[in-house]
Amino acid sequence: MNTLAEENYLKAIYHLSLNDLSVSTNQIAAALCTKAASVTDMVRKLADKELINYEKYQGVTLTAVGEKIALQIICKHRLWEYFLVEKLNFKWDEVHEMAEELEHISSVELIDRLDKFMDYPKHDPHGDPIPDREGKFKKHELRPIASLKLNEVGIISGVRDHTPGFLQYLEKQQLTIGKKIKVTDIIEYDNSMILQVEGTITHISREVAKNLLIVI
Repeated sequence: MNTLAEENYLKAIYHLSLNDLSVSTNQIAAALCTKAASVTDMVRKLADKELINYEKYQGVTLTAVGEKIALQIICKHRLWEYFLVEKLNFKWDEVHEMAEELEHISSVELIDRLDKFMDYPKHDPHGDPIPDREGKFKKHELRPIASLKLNEVGIISGVRDHTPGFLQYLEKQQLTIGKKIKVTDIIEYDNSMILQVEGTITHISREVAKNLLIVI
């Protein structure tokens, strides 16, 4: 049985490893808002459990077992987010902290029943894929709206920024998952973009365009 702290470390390492093959202890410390010395102690414990590979100054990688555990935690987190939004009518900017607590429930039967009750959803309310019990999930290529050219279209399918403020902004602008968008203008001065969102015209900044993801 892994502790809550160990599970949080494995999940953080997994997310960081999506951008860097080997993750530094400083990166982990920043992601978890903790001291580098505390990270060093924990990664040694995780290495002793054979959940990560760790050599001083060489960075950290997950073992196959460590990655499976991380994906199981992520699966539970995203299932709970889906449940809170779809069944309990919370907004998508309200559920992350609650799911952070619920993801540590260890009952396999509860999670299996939850998954079945919701008819096995494939994506959470923010568009992120939900892994199955084996840690497998179908990947789809997401692109930021900022990569689109004039008159190109796409379906909003995810976000890079999960902070409540950003999600609330998207909600107000009706830039939510599943909406079809078309780029009708790109402003040369600041590279901001004018979008047609299912009949409505919306002006978004370059920063928003980089953090809002679509599929073509």
